[in-house]
Amino acid sequence: MPQRVVVTALSSEPRKRFAQELRRLRTQRGFSLRDLQKAVGWDASLFGKMESGGTLGGPEVVQALDQYYGSGSLLLTLWEMAVGDPTQFKEQYRRYMMLESEATSLWQYSVSIVPGLLQTDAYAREVLSLGGYRGKDLDRQVEARTGRRKLLERLDDSPPFRALLSETVLRTPLRDGQAWRRQLEYLVEAGERPDITIQVLPFGAGLSGLVSTDVMFLRLLDGTTVAYTENAHRGELIEENAPVEQLQRAYDAMRDVALSPPESQSFVLRMLEEVPCEPSTSAM
Repeated sequence: MPQRVVVTALSSEPRKRFAQELRRLRTQRGFSLRDLQKAVGWDASLFGKMESGGTLGGPEVVQALDQYYGSGSLLLTLWEMAVGDPTQFKEQYRRYMMLESEATSLWQYSVSIVPGLLQTDAYAREVLSLGGYRGKDLDRQVEARTGRRKLLERLDDSPPFRALLSETVLRTPLRDGQAWRRQLEYLVEAGERPDITIQVLPFGAGLSGLVSTDVMFLRLLDGTTVAYTENAHRGELIEENAPVEQLQRAYDAMRDVALSPPESQSFVLRMLEEVPCEPSTSAM
């Protein structure tokens, strides 16, 4: 009789359980990742990342594996459980941060707030406090977020970064006028650097294919591109080619109708002129 699988030895965490089952089904066939690529059609690197827990993949590839292995809807069921597991979002974000630090270029669309890589300390503090952080937790989160700026401040190998900002970003000030002034000044300074490009997508450009969705694209050392999408409630790391390419097309369409970098600089400067100056203490 064939040896039975001891289910109790498998992880109770949905994401790990999914990865274990993927690995078990492949090794039962005596297949390498390359063999699986030839049999099913997706890239071997994707299967490797799915088996290591680096990504969950998409429903299409999971259904194809179920069909190939003859496992009914086992993998799809496990995949749906993993997608619904709240712990996966933290894991995805940790992996995203690792990939961000290794990226050879970055380009981002921000729909409502200044991108994290361009936030001043005061801006980050107000955004994070609105998210519920307080006290020492808030201090740690601010330090972590603003520490990301070092990625763009490396002297020898800072990656090129393009930030496409909805006009909403520049029309939503901080409560503290002087902190908002400093944030706008920082955007102007950043836009003058040769490795940073800032463009504004004006209201007049109309609707876009990324309504209410922030997205960051990372170009990696192996030439592949991954995307991290984020809204008010969750973030998702996307590594499969087809959805990444779809997001890129939407981004490119918006960039085509955005203000040019010089026009965008002028736009930010006009916003800066509208910030009330701090009252002079000498007049008191």
